[in-house]
Amino acid sequence: MHPEFPLSPDLIYLNHAAVAPWPLRTALAVSQFAEENARYGASRYLEWVKQEDLLREQLRDLLNAPSTDDIALVKNTSEAISLVAFGLDWQPGDNIVSSNEEFPSNRIPWQALSDRGVEFKEADLNAARTPEDALFELADEHTKLITVSSVQYASGLRLDLDKIGRFCRDQGILFCIDAIQSLGALRFDVQRCHADFVMADGHKWMFGPEGLGVFYTSPRARGLLGLMQYGWHMVENAGDYDNRSWLPARNARRFECGSPNMLGIHALSASLSLISETGIERIETLLLERTAYLVETIMNHPALELLSSSVSERRSGIVLFRHRSLENQRLYQHLNQNSVVCALRGGGIRFSPHFYTPLDALERAVDIVLRA
Repeated sequence: MHPEFPLSPDLIYLNHAAVAPWPLRTALAVSQFAEENARYGASRYLEWVKQEDLLREQLRDLLNAPSTDDIALVKNTSEAISLVAFGLDWQPGDNIVSSNEEFPSNRIPWQALSDRGVEFKEADLNAARTPEDALFELADEHTKLITVSSVQYASGLRLDLDKIGRFCRDQGILFCIDAIQSLGALRFDVQRCHADFVMADGHKWMFGPEGLGVFYTSPRARGLLGLMQYGWHMVENAGDYDNRSWLPARNARRFECGSPNMLGIHALSASLSLISETGIERIETLLLERTAYLVETIMNHPALELLSSSVSERRSGIVLFRHRSLENQRLYQHLNQNSVVCALRGGGIRFSPHFYTPLDALERAVDIVLRA
């Protein structure tokens, strides 16, 4: 058992693609912050701001962003996607290309643009030689943006972001990535994949609390977004409260209209310190070893059917499968009754371990499936 994750020994936690448990250090950071607030109020606010600055640096490193100026702290992925969807200058006839496997957060904001004459195209990721080709085949001279999840929430399909980014760059198309199912689990590089916009919540693979996420914008793309929200925090001179002639902040803070979520900032920063200490390369290696075990075990058992891709390059922290003779809901209930925390998604059962998940826990989970 990993010392940072003292989960109940009778619990098999395979639901990091939904909400991850906090590391001990995160729980401690929250309790310490609460105690400090109760005893001293906001008298140490300048120290809290330093923690906010540190979090931006941690997120910059995790994304390999050029600067903390590119990092905004937002409530969640949906807010960040909405900032892009309603911040861009759309013209009637423009279209957006996405996939048919996206979580509603990366679908609804784009569909809401239909009254502006913007078409939302959904590629069938299984309809072409590669999932990326399926996206490219839908793009045309009216395509303004391609938006995809780095990893699909149900199937766990991992897209080749570098390939998509090169296509977008060559075609003059904006590239938006919902990274919630990979950031903190797999290596990510906004520069290498030529991303214009990237967003992710902290409560999944980054082990953070709900209610705080990251929004990356490249300097060029940032200038294309009109502002939707206004307040004291998003101006260039945020501490000058008497300034009547304000301007939006030049950096990504322009997307943060009001007071920061200081409690969430302390928590997420603590969680990211664990990722930094462990190393994202090692986390990815350990996680993919665990999903490889699940994939191979499922494929080798005649009672089970793998619904995720079996191709190693397409794997992530998510493995989707079904039982060939047992209805999904019944199997899900059986797993819950036996303390296996997982999800019912995409026409099957979704297992999502993390790097620290004991291998024997995966063996026990599969055994419970087979005893259903």
